[in-house]
Amino acid sequence: MKHLSLAFVALLAAGCATPHARRTDVLFWNQAQREANFRAMDTQYASNVVKHGVAHPLPAGKPIVPAFDDGISLDGYMADHHVAGIMVVQDGKVRLERYGLGADARTRWTSFSVAKSFTSTLVGAALRDGAIHSLDDKVVRYIPELAAGAYRDVSVRQLLTMTSGVRWNEDYSDPHSDVAQMYEGRRVPGEPLLVTYMAPLPRAFAPGERWVYKTGETDLIGILINRATGKTLAAYLSEKIWRPYGMASDALWLKDDVDGTEAGGSGVSATLGDYARLGQFLLDGGIAGGKAVLAEGWLADATKKHADIGTQGRGYGYQWWTWDSGAFAGIGIFGQLLHVDPTRHLVIVQLAAWPVATDDAQAKARGDFVRAVTRAIDANP
Repeated sequence: MKHLSLAFVALLAAGCATPHARRTDVLFWNQAQREANFRAMDTQYASNVVKHGVAHPLPAGKPIVPAFDDGISLDGYMADHHVAGIMVVQDGKVRLERYGLGADARTRWTSFSVAKSFTSTLVGAALRDGAIHSLDDKVVRYIPELAAGAYRDVSVRQLLTMTSGVRWNEDYSDPHSDVAQMYEGRRVPGEPLLVTYMAPLPRAFAPGERWVYKTGETDLIGILINRATGKTLAAYLSEKIWRPYGMASDALWLKDDVDGTEAGGSGVSATLGDYARLGQFLLDGGIAGGKAVLAEGWLADATKKHADIGTQGRGYGYQWWTWDSGAFAGIGIFGQLLHVDPTRHLVIVQLAAWPVATDDAQAKARGDFVRAVTRAIDANP
C-alpha cells in the first residue's frame, strides 16, 4: 500500500467525502486526522444506517471517581491517551460519564474491532431465527466461493474463535500485511472484494489447532450473516437490537462502496451511550422489546473461553475477549473498549484516538483504567 497522497490527505483534513478511499488507509492517518475523522467516518467511507428506537433510559446513579495506582487523575488519563468518551453503567445507571477531544453525547465514534462483538451477537440472532443452521456448518455452505481453498474445511465455530488455521498477518503498522491489504484485491463481478482476497490464502495450521487474530475472518462472518439472512448487517442489527432495545441514536456501519459489503470486523460508529446500552442489553440477557433475541445459551457460550491466547487468566470466545473472572470485552484498535462484567452488573465504555493502533503501554493503561473503575465500584456500591 502506498502512503496517502497529498491530495487525499487534504481531503481528509477538510472532512470531505471520499467515496473511493481505501478503508485500510485509516491505519495510517496522523493524529489530527484520527481525532477529526473517528467521529465522522461517514464523510470518508460509504456506510449503511442502523435505525434506532425509543431510547432505553440510562438514569444517573451514584457518581464514582476512579483512583489510579500511579496517582494520575481521570482528566490526566483522558488527556494522555486521547480519550473522547468514558461511560460506566452499573445496574443500569450511569455512574460516570466524561467527554474529551470535543466529543459529546451526540458524537458517533468509530469502534474498530468492538464491531466484531456486534457481528458475533448477530450470529446468535441468526441461529435463533434458523437462518444459520449450526455453528458446526462449514463456512462454504454460506460462502461457496471459498470452496477451492483453505477455508473449505473450516466451520462457522472456527471462524468465530479465529482458529481456522488459515495464514494471516494482523500487523497494523505494516502496509503490506493482510489486514492492510485485504480490501486491495481484484474485483470479481458478483463476489465481495473481501472474499476475493481471502479465498486463495494458504493454510498454516489444521482447523481448530491454533488461535490467530484475523480481522478478515470477522468480515467473512459478516458476509455469512448477510447471505444467511438476506439482510445487511445494519438492517439486521436495527431489526433485532437497535430499535427494539431502544438505542437512542442511529448508528452507522461502513461498507464497500462498490459491492456494498459491510465490514463485519470493524466499521460501526455509535454514541457513547448506545455502546453502553449494547452492554446493558447483554447484561439483561439479550432481551429486546420483551422478546429473546439470541439463541438459547448463546450469551454464556459466546463469552466464555474457547481459544487460548497465551495470556494467563484470559482467552477468546466468539469474537469476545474473555477473562476467567467471567468478564468479557470487545476491544478495538486506537483505544476502543466495551467491557462487560456480569458479576458486578457493570458496563465500561471507552472511545479514544490513541497515537498508535495498539502497543503494550497503551493496553496496560487501558487495563489500569478498568481496574481503577472496578475498585471504585467495589468501594462505593
